[in-house]
Amino acid sequence: MFSNTLLFVLIFISCSNKASEIKNTVTAIDSTIVGGSCEGCEAIYESPVAFEQLRWTDTLPDYSDAGTKLLITGTVYKPDGKTPAPNVVLYIYHTDQTGHYATKLNETGWGKRHGYIRGWIRTNEQGQYRFYTLKPVAYPNDNIPAHIHATLKEPGFNAYWIDEYLFDDDTLLTNAERKKCENRGGNGIILLKNKNNIMIAERDIILGANIPGYPKEG
Repeated sequence: MFSNTLLFVLIFISCSNKASEIKNTVTAIDSTIVGGSCEGCEAIYESPVAFEQLRWTDTLPDYSDAGTKLLITGTVYKPDGKTPAPNVVLYIYHTDQTGHYATKLNETGWGKRHGYIRGWIRTNEQGQYRFYTLKPVAYPNDNIPAHIHATLKEPGFNAYWIDEYLFDDDTLLTNAERKKCENRGGNGIILLKNKNNIMIAERDIILGANIPGYPKEG
C-alpha cells in the first residue's frame, strides 16, 4: 500500500514538473521581442495577482495620503490606432510627495527600487484602463519633470516601456524636455482638469507606436 502511494506521488510530481516546463516553453515561444533594452521591465511580472485576474481599474497605495488627487483614464488601441486592445497589462509607479521612490522597508524584487507606490491594471474588452493616485513630485534638487513610469505587456509580446506620463503644466517640462520625448506608445504628456477636487487626465496608448523592432502590419 505504501509502495503504491509513493509511486502515485512520484508520478504526480513528474507530471506537474512536465506541465510547468510545457507552460514555460509556450510562454517563451509566444513572446515576440520588441522595444530594445528595458531595465526594470520585469517588475511587471511582480503583480500580486495573476494577470488574468487583474481589473481594468486600480487605486495606488498613496491615494489616501495628503497630496493632489489624480485620476488617469485612457484606452489602449491596437497598432491601427482605432481598434481597442483588451487584456493589455499596464504597470505604473512613481515618486511620493517628497520626490522619492518611498518604501515600506518590506519590499522585495523591484519594489526595493520602484517603491510601494505602484500598481497593475489590465485593459477591459473596450481597451479601457483607469487608475487613481496622487500627483507625483519631481526629484529633489533636479530639473527632471515629475512623471509616472509605465511598462506594458500585450499578449504575444515581451514587456516594454512606453513614454512616461508627464504633466503639461509642469514648469520643469521645458521645450528641451518635450523634445526628448520619443512618443513610445503615443504622446505621454497629459492635460489636467480639476473636477470635484480631483485632477483628471486622459491618455490613450497605441500598441507598437515608435517601439523599436515592432512588426509592421501588412
